[in-house]
Amino acid sequence: MLRQCTPLIRRSVTSNFPATLSTTISSSSRSKHTLPDLPYDYNALEPVISAEIMTLHHSKHHQTYVNNLNVAEEKLAEAKAKNDISTVIALAPALKFNGGGHLNHSIFWQNLSPKGGGEPSGALADAIKRDFGSFENLKTKLSASTVAVQGSGWGWLGYNKAAKRLEIATCANQDPLEATTGLVPLFGIDVWEHAYYLQYKNVRPDYVSAIYKIANWDDVAARLQKAQ
Repeated sequence: MLRQCTPLIRRSVTSNFPATLSTTISSSSRSKHTLPDLPYDYNALEPVISAEIMTLHHSKHHQTYVNNLNVAEEKLAEAKAKNDISTVIALAPALKFNGGGHLNHSIFWQNLSPKGGGEPSGALADAIKRDFGSFENLKTKLSASTVAVQGSGWGWLGYNKAAKRLEIATCANQDPLEATTGLVPLFGIDVWEHAYYLQYKNVRPDYVSAIYKIANWDDVAARLQKAQ
């Protein structure tokens, strides 16, 4: 099954934001979001992803999402204090975009490793075989869906808690997977051009294919175990 990210109608404007990024914005001492450190050096993922791309992607693009998220939350806190519902509603797109960008990239960095690649093992491998037939089938379907994303967005392997199965989904822009589909994000592939263009130009399929060489399946397995 392939899903596309669409808002879950049952959630409100404010609750449609990932719990992992929620803060006590009503408090004057609200802690700000910060850029997470990478678990490896900027050049560690070469030759799959160049140090130049990693430096720009992490220190510039991800940092911008963090900065803009903090600004949006400050404005949200002020609007809530004034009971300014119109402003609260107007801030929803900025919260979703920048919050999603922060959340998605925080997962993405952990999903990759200079010691990655190969094939999953254990419970993750069993789940992939059950739901996709084989690891190769999963790669084929996830790659095709991710390459086909129009414009900017993400391809995801997620976990459906209700159905207790793995599913593939695509999301436009920085839409966060769980808040928009209900799937728990396990493995994401960023196909915004800033993630690959300096190295792969407009050949997105080559970039997507290469990502599996540095996929951190141990991290994906840990996320699946937690989701279950």
